[in-house]
Amino acid sequence: MTGQLTPYQLKKFRKLYNVFNGFNSFSFTILSGSVITLYALRLGATSTVIGVLNAFVFTAFFFMPVGKILVRRLPIVQVFATAWLTRYLVMIPLVIAPFFDRVGRNDIALGLMMIGVFAFHASRGVGMIGNNPVLNEMAAGPDRGAYMTHIQVIASAVSMFTSLGIALLLGRKPPLMIYAILMSIGIISGVIGSLMLYRIPEPPAEEEGKREEFFAVVRRALRRAPFRRFIIIFLALSLISSVSRAFIVVYSRSVYHQGDGMVSLYSVFGSLGALAIGLLTRLLVDRVGAKPLYITYTFAAVIGLLPALLSPFVGSVHPWAIPLFLALLFFVVNFAFAGTEGVAQTYFFGLIRPTDMLDLGILYYIVYGIAGAAGSFAAGLFLDTLVDAGIAPVLAFRILFASLTLLLLVVLFWQRKLIRLGALPLRGALGVIFSFRDLRALTLLERLEKSRSVQEEHEVLEALHDMPSTVALTELLDRLRSPRLSVRIEALRAIEALETLNSEAEDALLEDVQNNPYTTAYISCRILGNHGVRRAIPLLRTLFTAEDYMLVGEAMLALARLGDTESRVKIEEYIKTTKNPRIRIMGASALETFGSSESIQVLLDLLREENPPPYLRDEVVLSIAGIVGIMERFYPLLVQYREDPALANALAQDEIEEITESIASRKRSKYTQKIKTAIKELKEAAGRFTNAYDGQPLSRWILTYLGDTKDMAVYLFSQAILEDDLVAHDRFRLLVCTWAANRLLNN
Repeated sequence: MTGQLTPYQLKKFRKLYNVFNGFNSFSFTILSGSVITLYALRLGATSTVIGVLNAFVFTAFFFMPVGKILVRRLPIVQVFATAWLTRYLVMIPLVIAPFFDRVGRNDIALGLMMIGVFAFHASRGVGMIGNNPVLNEMAAGPDRGAYMTHIQVIASAVSMFTSLGIALLLGRKPPLMIYAILMSIGIISGVIGSLMLYRIPEPPAEEEGKREEFFAVVRRALRRAPFRRFIIIFLALSLISSVSRAFIVVYSRSVYHQGDGMVSLYSVFGSLGALAIGLLTRLLVDRVGAKPLYITYTFAAVIGLLPALLSPFVGSVHPWAIPLFLALLFFVVNFAFAGTEGVAQTYFFGLIRPTDMLDLGILYYIVYGIAGAAGSFAAGLFLDTLVDAGIAPVLAFRILFASLTLLLLVVLFWQRKLIRLGALPLRGALGVIFSFRDLRALTLLERLEKSRSVQEEHEVLEALHDMPSTVALTELLDRLRSPRLSVRIEALRAIEALETLNSEAEDALLEDVQNNPYTTAYISCRILGNHGVRRAIPLLRTLFTAEDYMLVGEAMLALARLGDTESRVKIEEYIKTTKNPRIRIMGASALETFGSSESIQVLLDLLREENPPPYLRDEVVLSIAGIVGIMERFYPLLVQYREDPALANALAQDEIEEITESIASRKRSKYTQKIKTAIKELKEAAGRFTNAYDGQPLSRWILTYLGDTKDMAVYLFSQAILEDDLVAHDRFRLLVCTWAANRLLNN
C-alpha cells in the first residue's frame, strides 16, 4: 500500500489480522512457554537446559537484522509471512523426538527439541521485522493504543482456552506421544494462520533517499535522554518478566511437586490474568496514557512476586491450599507483566518518530531479546548452582524472587523520570483506574465508538449523563460535531453533568454559543454559566441583542451565575421593555441569583402589569422570595396555593401561626413583652391584610418591628402593600406574610 488505508479497508484488514492473531496465538501457546518447559522436563532437562530453551525465545530478536536485509529486496509482508510459515515447519523435529526417547536415546530427543525450538525462534526473528510496521498500519487512528491492546486481548483469550484444553489433555503424567500430537496440532494451525498473512496489505514504504543506516538511527535515538531512559527501564523489566513468567513453571514442579496437567491448568489462570489486564488496558491506555499505566503495572508486579518470595504452604496438608495459591500466583504474575509489556510497546510507539519505526523496532526487540535470553540463562544457572551447593529448592527460589523484587523497586524509582507523552499525572490516572464511575464511563465510550445508529448513540449518551465522568469529555466533544441535532443535544447534556471542564471543552462551548443559535447555543450558554467559565462573560454580554430568545434568557442567567454584577442593571432594563415571557422569566431568575434587594422593585413592576402570561407571576414571586431568603419556606406554600387557590388566606395565616409558635418555643427565655406584642399585632395586621386587603396595619408593623427604611426589602414591602393593584394578588399577599413572619423569627 502506498497510501493510508480507508476506514473500510482498515476495518476489513483488521478483521483478517485478528483471525491471523487467533491462529497464531493458538499455535504459539502449544509450541512455546509452559508446554515446551513441561515437554523438556519429561525428557529429563535440567534447570540450565530449561533456561537455555527459554533463552531461545529471545534469540529471535537477534535475527531481525537478517529480516531487514531481506526487506530491501522483497516486500515486507512477504518476508513476514514466509518467515512465519517457516517457523512452524521447523518444529517438526519435536514431533519425532518421543520416538528417540522410546529407544533410549534421550540425548537425541533433547537435541532435536533444542534444534527445533532454536530454529522456531530464529525464523520468528527474521519475520518480526514486519511485525511493527504491519501492526502500526493496522493500529492507525485515534484508537491506536486500544487496538494494540485488543490484539493482546485476543492472544490472551485464545491462550487461556488453549491452556485449559492442554491441561485437560495432559493430566497428571501424560505419555510423551501426547506431546507429539500437541506439536502436530500447533504446527498445522500455525501454517493456516501464516498463509493469511500474505493477504495483509503492504505498509507504506520508506523513500529510498531518506533511508538511514541502522546504527545511525540507533545512535541518534540513544542520544535523546527520554529514549535512553526508556530503553534501560525496558531492558530491566524484560529481564524480570522473562525470568518470572518462565520459572514459576519450574517453581511449581520443583517446590510444590505439581503434575504436568496441573501446571498447564495454572497456565490457564496466567492467560486469564493476561486477558484481564488486556481488557483493562484497552479501556485505559488511550485516555489515561502509557506512563502511569507502566508505573502502576510495575508496582503490581512487585505485589505479584511477594507470594513467590514467601513460598507459603510448603509441606501443607491442605489439598486445596497449594492449587489455589499457585493459580493466584500465575494469575497475578501474568496480569502484571503482560500489562507492562503491552503498555511498553504503546509508549515506545509514542516516543519515536514514524520514520524510525523499522530500525528502532529492531532495537526494541533486540533489547527485549538480550534481557530475556540473559535473564533466563542466568536464572537457570543460578538455581542449579544453589541447589548443587546444597541449598533447598524452596530457598533457592526465594533468593531468586527476592533479587527480582529488589530490581523491580529500582525500576519503579527510574520510571518516575519518564516523560508523560500527554498522559495524565499518576495520581489522576490512579483515580481513574480505581473509580467505578470512570471505568463504567470507559465501557460506555467503547460502546459509543462502535455505535452505528442514532438511537444507540442516544442510549449511550444518556447513560453517560447518568454516569458523568471527565474521562468521557473528549468523545463527548467529538459528538458535538454530529450531523444529528438530537445527538448534539444529548452530548451537551452529558457534558453539563460533568463536575469540571477543560480548556478544550470551554472553547468548544464558546464556539457553539457563537455559531449555533436556535439549536444548541442556549444549552452551551447554560453550561458555561453553571461551570463558572468567567472568560465567557464578554461574549455573553453581547447576546442581549440576539434574536434567539432562548439564548438571550440563558445568557442573562449565566451572567448572574458568573457574578457579573455590571450586567444586573442591563437585565433589569431588558425585562421591563421586552414582552417575551421566556426572557422575563429567565431574567427574574437571573435577578434572584444576583440576590440584590434593589431588583425587587423591578420584579414588583412585573406583578403590577395586567394579564401577564401564564406562570410569569409565579416565577416573579419566587424570585422575590429567593432574594429575601425565604425560598425554602415559600415554595411549598405556593405549590399548595396552585393546587387550590381558595387556600391563599388560610396558608398565609397558618404560616404566621406556625412561625410565631416557633418563636415562642425557641425564645422562651427571652420571651419579652415586646415579642408578645409583636406576635399579637402581626396576627391582627396579617388578618386585615389577607381578609380585607388592608395593608396599612401590616405596613406600620413592618416599619416598627423589622427595621427602618435603610433596609431596601423593608422599605419596598412596607410601601408595596399599600398599593391596591399588588394587594389584589393572592401570591403577593402570601409572599409578604411569609416574609414578615420569617423575618421576625430571624431577628
